[in-house]
Amino acid sequence: MSTLHESGVVGDSPIHRLDPRAKLLGLLSVTLIAVSSAAWPVHAACAAALLAVAAAARIGPRVIVRRARLILLPVLLVALFAPTSFATVGAKAVIGTVSAVLLGATTSFPDVLHALERLRTPRLLVLIAAFMYRYLFTIVDEVQRMRAALTARGYAPRHALQVQALGRVATALFLRTYERAERVHLAMLARGFDERMPRLQALTFRRADGLFLTALLPLLAVRVAA
Repeated sequence: MSTLHESGVVGDSPIHRLDPRAKLLGLLSVTLIAVSSAAWPVHAACAAALLAVAAAARIGPRVIVRRARLILLPVLLVALFAPTSFATVGAKAVIGTVSAVLLGATTSFPDVLHALERLRTPRLLVLIAAFMYRYLFTIVDEVQRMRAALTARGYAPRHALQVQALGRVATALFLRTYERAERVHLAMLARGFDERMPRLQALTFRRADGLFLTALLPLLAVRVAA
């Protein structure tokens, strides 16, 4: 299984124990407030809020940088080719990325999906995200097995005839994926699937969740005043 399939939700902190809806709404609000303004006081306030969340979740800067490095590479390119706009664009990108990292580090993906469903997100979008997350890694494993088979047969893309093998591999991968999707769909229908994702424990909005969202309200005041 690919390392991309690692949950990454390790720890037991006040942030980890919050309702997924509170974390989703709170961190999304921080991102939207930062993106909607070009004033540095707003960005500084949002960054301070994220630092407080990271500290409460006991997530160090090394973890954040390791998870965000691929997403932040385009930001570095902007800094190289457009240094004048880097201060604004870079701050917004960093805040949005760190918000996503904190959400992913404190909330499992199934919990995020349940939060989206409870927040009245279109069910079709939630189902698409759920199946993409579940079977993306299966497809990656299939590609790795096919690549190993090609390598064992002496495949090396050094001339046109060998490059053509990639087309046949892509076709085979598409057919296998389509057939697997049909089998999974029939199996789910046989088990009474009704387009709802079951959950063992219901989401409960508690006092701590309200306090978490209330603590972020000063950001809105800073945004209005900027």
